[in-house]
This record gives sequence, structure tokens and C-alpha cells, in this order.
Amino acid sequence: MKANYIGDLKKWEEEFKFFVEVTVRFSETDMYGHLNNTVPFVYFEYARIEFMKHIGFTNFSAEGKNTISVVADLQCDFLQQVYFDETLRIYVKAARIGNSSIDIHYLAKNINDEPVFTGRGTIVQIDKSSGKAIPWDEKEILILQEK
Repeated sequence: MKANYIGDLKKWEEEFKFFVEVTVRFSETDMYGHLNNTVPFVYFEYARIEFMKHIGFTNFSAEGKNTISVVADLQCDFLQQVYFDETLRIYVKAARIGNSSIDIHYLAKNINDEPVFTGRGTIVQIDKSSGKAIPWDEKEILILQEK
């Protein structure tokens, strides 16, 4: 089974270069010991921010700026169960760069290098006072294109 945002699965997987590791904490599991279905979104946020910092794209913070990047949508597709104390690699990449948005893709793999869940989401840069979308500037676009 493959999500609709994934074309050629092998090619899609090969495009990921950046990842962070997380270990599933006890508090992130249900009474059966497997990962709660809300937790991947927290992992996505952590990986996305670390990815942005890694590539030098700092427009995810509102501090001292008139714009901020916000999550417009986010989805997760579960492939395998994940359990307490497992270590996962959460891969992230910028799949598409729009005028004022970025489509981000995620891939989580276990220690056996098996995909356990995938995801995607759109981030939009908005004006803090009006809430309207604001285009990326040239420097931001260059940083994102070099990803």
C-alpha cells in the first residue's frame, strides 16, 4: 500500500538525505505498548525544524519578523506498528517549493530499515497581522532549492 503523494516508491525513498533519530518513550504508547497515533505528528515537527535549521532556512520562527511559517495541512500513513523503546529514523525533505508554500514529505524507518509510517504536509508563509500568504524572498527560495 502506498500513499497518493508517493509516485515511484524507490525513487521517492532515495531522495531523502536528512534524518533525525527518535526513541519511542513509554508516555508515547498506548496500553498495548505501541505508538499512539498522534505521536508521529510530533516526530514530524521535530524532524522538520531540525531539517530547516540544517539547511539554513530559519523562517520557521516568528521572533522579530512580520511573517511566520505555519502548517496548513499534515497527514500520516501508517505501515507497521511501532512499539515502546524502538529507535526510528525520521527522514524529511522539501518535495515541492511553491510561491509561498513548501510541501514537506516524511519517512519513518525502524532499525531494520523498514518503513513504518510516511507523511506529508504543507507549510505556508503568512503575514502575522493579516494571516495572508506571503511569497518567499529570493534568498529563501535559493536555500530551499539547494536542499
